[in-house]
Amino acid sequence: MPDIHWTPSLIEERFVEAAEVMKRLPNVRVPGYFNTWPKMLVEFADRVGQEPPRLRLPPPAPDAISRMDETLRWLTWLDPVDAKIVWLRATGERWKSICWQVGLGRTAANQHWLYALSILAWKLNGRQPRRRSRQHIIELTRAAK
Repeated sequence: MPDIHWTPSLIEERFVEAAEVMKRLPNVRVPGYFNTWPKMLVEFADRVGQEPPRLRLPPPAPDAISRMDETLRWLTWLDPVDAKIVWLRATGERWKSICWQVGLGRTAANQHWLYALSILAWKLNGRQPRRRSRQHIIELTRAAK
């Protein structure tokens, strides 16, 4: 995708889309097991007082699955802690829970997240960041917008 200029916000949107696609994938079934019982006929009286079945979204489109696979490969470019923060944030996890899981404070976790998105933007745009501080890389990425 050489025609796209990647920004941290675009990368964040791709991770959110990947998390949503992963939720919509069908459940994994163990092969070899099947049910020989016939379907039960349920009458109205049996349904009284029951909750309606939860509706599931339809399976994702093949191109969405391809984008998800590509996006998940980007996580290998990051440090494990940064990758975990990016993925938890994409799934909609709250910052408090993320901080508990990775053992960082709110400010440090946010800086790791911004740094990870900045590094991905640099790599996807074909640039290699030099050895600089996290804050310097984040500032350079913001200035490049």
